[in-house]
Amino acid sequence: MADQQIGQLLDTLGVTADLDDGDLVTDAHVILKVVKADGETTLIKAVSEALDWITALGMLTAVVAIENGRYVNIADEDD
Repeated sequence: MADQQIGQLLDTLGVTADLDDGDLVTDAHVILKVVKADGETTLIKAVSEALDWITALGMLTAVVAIENGRYVNIADEDD
């Protein structure tokens, strides 16, 4: 297996992000579901070049909380 750029693949899959003008994306952690030629299904992770392990772990932990509905953005709460 050889490393491949996946930007065009993500575009083809319709991957989008809710970004505001002026937002600066600094890291990416991508999880891909892949069906191999033999029909086996697997997961593959891809990360941006500068992403360190602790930030990657934090990003994964945060997205699990978001997906499970337990994440609350304090800035969005009404007092």
